[in-house]
Amino acid sequence: MHFSKKCSVFKVVLSALLIVALLQLLYLSFLSKLHGKQQRYKYSELFGSKKTANQGEKNPRREHLRYSLSTGGIFDGSGQYRVYKSLIKSDFSTNQKPGADPRSHHLALATHTTINNLHHLSSLLERWQNPLSVVIFANGQDVKFATAFVYALSLFCPQVQALVDFHLVCHSGEMASFPDQDREHFAGLEDMGCSGVFAKLESYRDKYKNYAIGNNVSYPNNLLRNVARSGTDAAYILVIDIDMIPSANLHHQFVAMLMRREPAADEVLVLPAFEIRHTRKMPATKAELVQLYQVGEVRPFYDELCPRCQAPTNYSQWVNLASRGSGLLEVAYTINWADPWEPFYIGARTVPLYDENFRQYGFNRISQACELHIAGYHFSVLSNAFVVHRGFKVQGEFHSRKDEENRKNRILFRSFKESLKAKYPNSPRRC
Repeated sequence: MHFSKKCSVFKVVLSALLIVALLQLLYLSFLSKLHGKQQRYKYSELFGSKKTANQGEKNPRREHLRYSLSTGGIFDGSGQYRVYKSLIKSDFSTNQKPGADPRSHHLALATHTTINNLHHLSSLLERWQNPLSVVIFANGQDVKFATAFVYALSLFCPQVQALVDFHLVCHSGEMASFPDQDREHFAGLEDMGCSGVFAKLESYRDKYKNYAIGNNVSYPNNLLRNVARSGTDAAYILVIDIDMIPSANLHHQFVAMLMRREPAADEVLVLPAFEIRHTRKMPATKAELVQLYQVGEVRPFYDELCPRCQAPTNYSQWVNLASRGSGLLEVAYTINWADPWEPFYIGARTVPLYDENFRQYGFNRISQACELHIAGYHFSVLSNAFVVHRGFKVQGEFHSRKDEENRKNRILFRSFKESLKAKYPNSPRRC
């Protein structure tokens, strides 16, 4: 009888274990089906066909992207490039009321890149956290990759969705299209989310060196800068390269400065430019930057390659300003432009555009600074704001045709300076 009771208890326990195991299997099956359904939904969101898009609620981002692509873009002034403006619009831009005062949107950051440097957007946006206009230059297969990536970023990255406007430039003989047919290249993005998209972009970072995209492919940096500038309605714009980071709280400090004084119509506000050793953490404040500067871990931008290109900034004076511990942003001093200074600056949207004849390496930013000088602009250096490039610029890391391109653009710069005499006949200034 004792044995029979033991046997009954064993059967009850075994039955209970079997029931628990069965319930677990049913639960896992349910989760699997649910995950599959969610994955199919996300996949449909990312690469939904027209038929899918017309069922139920439409995805406004997908519809806007389809419309932007359907226009075929516009040609630039040379007819050599196709420009898709506002390929993806941020929530910030979408919610701006037509005819709104641009001063309500005080300062935007504008930048340009190819797909191999687009991964820098993550750290740039983390620091900036305000409206950002990004233009991507793509060639060949990268045109469809760029289109898919910016769409995925806008769909799965809340901060990108909120703040970033994307524009695309390619050769006039190429056209961007919605990535319906290229799903195999982007499988898994919808499951990994925002971090997954940036991880995928990381795999493109060493695809080619800057300005060495392919045979007979010229990187139209000044066209890209102009597209990025025109892609924002902000009253003031800071144009930088995508692998540079501004000081923390710059937008807030700038808005506070505007409450005390607005820049003159013929004034641009210079941010001293630095470069930092790759292994170091990006400084957020001037105090952090100066500490690294004093031990050689941070140095002036282009310090090894072209020290004269940034020397007029007067780094010694800026570093030793008495206000360096203060968070207050103000004009520290004003200096005259001198060849070949190419400062990074905050300027009104009315500042002259970059000359789009300059492409590839050399004289693309100097030419614009030269025009500002001849047009009568003053260069005022800000006390506590700066930009930093990650990594030291050193000899030997550039593409093989750098010197050849520099010589070609030097000749172009000479003719450009002559054209400025006709454009500003009453200006006593020369460069």
